[in-house]
Amino acid sequence: MKINSKNIALSTAVLLALSLGACSQSTSESASPAVVAQANQVTYPVTKKIDVVDEYFGTKVVDSYRWLEDDMSAETAEWVKAQNKATYSYLDNIPYRDKIKERLSALLDYEKVGMPFIEGDYTYFFKNDGLQNQYVLYRQKDGAEPEVFLDPNTFSEDGTVSLANIEFSEDGSLAVYLISEGGSDWRKARVMNTETKEVIETELVDIKFSGLSWVGNQGFYYSSYDKPKGSELSAKTDQHKLYYHKLGTPQSQDPVVFGGTPAEKHRYVGGEVTKDGKYLLVSAAVSTSGNKLFIKDLTKPDAKLVEVVGNTKADIGLVTSKGDELLLITDMDAPNKRVVKMDARNPAPANWVDVIPETENVLSVSTGGGYLFAKYMKDATSFIQQYDLKGKRIRDIALPEVGSARGFDGNKDQENIYYSFSNQKTPDTIFSLNVNSGESAVHLKSKVNFDSDNYVSKQVFYTSKDGTRVPMIITHKKGIELDGSNPTILYGYGGFNVSLQPRFSSTRAAWLELGGVYAVANLRGGGEYGKKWHNAGTKMQKQNVFDDFIAAADYLIEKNITSSDKLAVMGGSNGGLLVGAVMTQRPELFKVALPAVGVLDMLRYHTFTSGAGWAYDYGKSDDSKEMFEYLLGYSPVHNVKAGTHYPATLVTTGDHDDRVVPAHSFKFAAELQAKQTGSNPTLIRIETDAGHGAGTPISKTIDQYADIFGFTLYNMGVKDI
Repeated sequence: MKINSKNIALSTAVLLALSLGACSQSTSESASPAVVAQANQVTYPVTKKIDVVDEYFGTKVVDSYRWLEDDMSAETAEWVKAQNKATYSYLDNIPYRDKIKERLSALLDYEKVGMPFIEGDYTYFFKNDGLQNQYVLYRQKDGAEPEVFLDPNTFSEDGTVSLANIEFSEDGSLAVYLISEGGSDWRKARVMNTETKEVIETELVDIKFSGLSWVGNQGFYYSSYDKPKGSELSAKTDQHKLYYHKLGTPQSQDPVVFGGTPAEKHRYVGGEVTKDGKYLLVSAAVSTSGNKLFIKDLTKPDAKLVEVVGNTKADIGLVTSKGDELLLITDMDAPNKRVVKMDARNPAPANWVDVIPETENVLSVSTGGGYLFAKYMKDATSFIQQYDLKGKRIRDIALPEVGSARGFDGNKDQENIYYSFSNQKTPDTIFSLNVNSGESAVHLKSKVNFDSDNYVSKQVFYTSKDGTRVPMIITHKKGIELDGSNPTILYGYGGFNVSLQPRFSSTRAAWLELGGVYAVANLRGGGEYGKKWHNAGTKMQKQNVFDDFIAAADYLIEKNITSSDKLAVMGGSNGGLLVGAVMTQRPELFKVALPAVGVLDMLRYHTFTSGAGWAYDYGKSDDSKEMFEYLLGYSPVHNVKAGTHYPATLVTTGDHDDRVVPAHSFKFAAELQAKQTGSNPTLIRIETDAGHGAGTPISKTIDQYADIFGFTLYNMGVKDI
């Protein structure tokens, strides 16, 4: 799904979205969470077992902790409370945890400003004065002093209600914004008069996985599901619908534009209107990869949606338009993507004309100042080329060094547009680019108190199990001795066509200051080398991802950068699955495992929320006997073995995560606590009023990373910092 370019500082972890029939139940053991067992000086709650037996293609699988999937039960709530008590009892004894928290607070306590963008007569930008829980949206006009336009810190006292998206009408006089409560993917929408800053309509509710697209000043398109029966955090959502809201009418009267019939049933539906308001493009997808495309002429009252592409084999999205000519970006017949011109009057793909052809490097594209900016990835790093709208290359845009660049967005009449640049050790700098001369000038440097000159970041290439060449970026202090003793975090994702480009992070900076090494591996399953790279880590090729990650760990040990006793493995969401898989396959390889908001039950992930949409990457347990057996072979929940020495593990999740439901983490933690052998702790940290990551207040971020880094160093035997 498209992420609005205006969502500065409103980043989200990767957009993922989550059938089994009747099952038999038998009670094998029952115990209250208050009953405790002793292990490694950690008092664990004893998690009761109620065996639920599912049969897949003649194979019976026992699920002892199915009851933890009920997020509405008092029993689950008590379990969460008991687990957090045990976890914090352990974390409270780490002697330098408060020191880490203080340094994180200091590193994050600086003025952070996002890239400017123009709407109507105003220039807008997001800013955080230091430790504000949420970024504030400011604006200024004609060089006047900036004024607060929208302050999400006023939405709630504890900062857990956040701004998820904002979209302005074409003339800038109106705006609609989405809020998220407690990190949930369910949103509410508010419409503002931008001049008066007043909310002018009754709040729209129950919006999920939605873009926002205005039609003049009359109304806007948005998307959602029918509110599910039962838990809104975990119940299955399967049929996404596109609605049109006309200002001045109640939400109950909003017509369904697409998705309301069985024939139009899709898990992800979105609508986007061309800047001139002439055409509506509708995207419909059944998974997180590939979409159908429809177009409608909004100038003709009786016009119907016309099917442009009727299958989901490729990704297709709008870049820009001029009259009947639309520019699209697609990986159709171009695994690394290309930009094509489509005539709306004759839109069939056979008639598309290449504007920016496919190259050996992966393409994304933006528009600004009447130009196209091709943002290529080469070995996960950025290089930028400027084109006119007909596809003539104007120039290469020089970047300061190797790293990643974002932005290059703007209105067609802007002479100056903005982009930011950073890498693993270099904080973000915002540049202003003159689109006519190609000259860049520093607009704003980061004010973070971190001296990047004291650190080194290098890209290496290593060989995976099957001979595949995989890139990895390793960052650490200059001058550290590579003697195998360095505390190291190995981070990865490896899924959903997501690319891990080098970016600065203040939380990561704290780890580097502590003397830690930080390594990021660009695994198969990601998008770093296009669709082929992505597909090589999906379905029955998923083991490639885990092999790539294990090979990265072997490389770090081989090169004496670290050792198994000093190596932590970390990842979130699909990266949480990655950590869960490698720590159960090679438990001796890592000292610490840090799976965050992970997809950990691979037999049932598709039964929660919109999880079935992830099947392009994973396949489903009910697809075939072969697929079931493959998933069972690596599913972390099902591969925790009694009598095994697992790494010290801190599972992290949020109680409001309705993307990857916390039941995944609950069940994995329960299995680990029941079966772990040896002295390593296996804990779960469950954040309250928190979701999958987006919109997390800065105060919670500081607490979380102090706990993670403290736990990691403590279990590596670090006595003091």
